Amino acid sequence: MSELSTDDTLRERTDVNKYWFWLLIGANRWVVAGGLALLIFLVFMTWGVMKPVSLHSTMQSSDMVETVFAGLVGAIITGTTLVVSINQLVLSQEIGSLGSQRSRMDTTVDFRQNTDTLLGMTTPADPAAYLHALIETSEQRARTLRDTLSETENQEVYKKVDEYVDDLLENADHARNHLEDADFGTFGVVSPALDYNYDRKIHNVRRLGMEYEDSLTDEERSAFRDLLEALTMYGVVREYIKDLYIQWALVKLSRAILYAAVIALTVSGGMVVFVDLTTFSGTFLGIESVLWVVSAAFAISVLPFLLFTSYILRLATLAKQTLSMGPLMLS
Repeated sequence: MSELSTDDTLRERTDVNKYWFWLLIGANRWVVAGGLALLIFLVFMTWGVMKPVSLHSTMQSSDMVETVFAGLVGAIITGTTLVVSINQLVLSQEIGSLGSQRSRMDTTVDFRQNTDTLLGMTTPADPAAYLHALIETSEQRARTLRDTLSETENQEVYKKVDEYVDDLLENADHARNHLEDADFGTFGVVSPALDYNYDRKIHNVRRLGMEYEDSLTDEERSAFRDLLEALTMYGVVREYIKDLYIQWALVKLSRAILYAAVIALTVSGGMVVFVDLTTFSGTFLGIESVLWVVSAAFAISVLPFLLFTSYILRLATLAKQTLSMGPLMLS
């Protein structure tokens, strides 16, 4: 692959295993948390089966199970309050005076008027449609750039621009196809937006324009500037929508932890108050019943932490891949 060609997806460009990448950012966060809970349950069951002394016998000589779940009750209450408080602190930037809200509105309207001019139509209100339109505009201007240079005497610059435009169109087609019917609030909007690597495209078009500037006509220079403008505008919008998604995800995380905390608190509190040696006797599938119950109860009790882990895995990966804005490639 030449220096003017890039892979169409973020995963391919970062050279990460597709299954690991799917786990980090692609999979549903509840599914990831549920998978981690199942893993914890299986590990507990394995330890319980392999242990020489049965759990029932251990409970006769110590209050280990009660102590563990009593500690979990306090941890769930404290941890849930802390996580939700931190998230609300992050979101508190949305709270402001009338003047600050007016300033934000003026900035937003001014920017949309700029994109109205760029797109030649009223800027779409839907985030996915907004990104789709900007990508489509960059495609149109890339084709215009290639057509403008088609009759140039400098075949070297035309060959490089042709290679650059082919790569841009292929990448744009991939991103647009995945943006169709995507709803904001899901990762389906952010994922294809990240796949369209505007930063590398800005760098390459700037480099080509400066490298051959002396041999270009005014019309050709204008075509370079027009494409650069479209890519720059896309970069700003993508970063803005990404930031909105992060705030949206933090709200969803807060709600998910609250829901899970109610269940976890009920289960762990029930284990402390109601479960003793006589509650679950006998065996199930050849394994003592109390081991099944304790293992399942522990997996459910740590569900708020697992949800927090699953969401932070995605948001941290997203932040890592988008630390910079503009033609600065960190990976």
